[in-house]
Amino acid sequence: MDDITSVVIDFLAEHEGVSPDELRSELEQDGRELPVDSLLVVEILTRIEERYHVAIPADREAAQATRSVRAFAAAVLDAIVERQQS
Repeated sequence: MDDITSVVIDFLAEHEGVSPDELRSELEQDGRELPVDSLLVVEILTRIEERYHVAIPADREAAQATRSVRAFAAAVLDAIVERQQS
């Protein structure tokens, strides 16, 4: 999951025009879960789905997952595991 978290932070940092280390530091100041603007994560969703060849369902759980980088990474990991099991 750390790899997925790093990829999400890399994409977010690129979108924001800052370094990944700088963004991670900013997010860590707001809490262990790395809270982030959910609209920003939604913008990155397509890139994550393409990179990992998964589809994140548009349901309540997925919406809640966009509240933090770690929750979003967990949702991506769950989608990867589901894809591998099918």
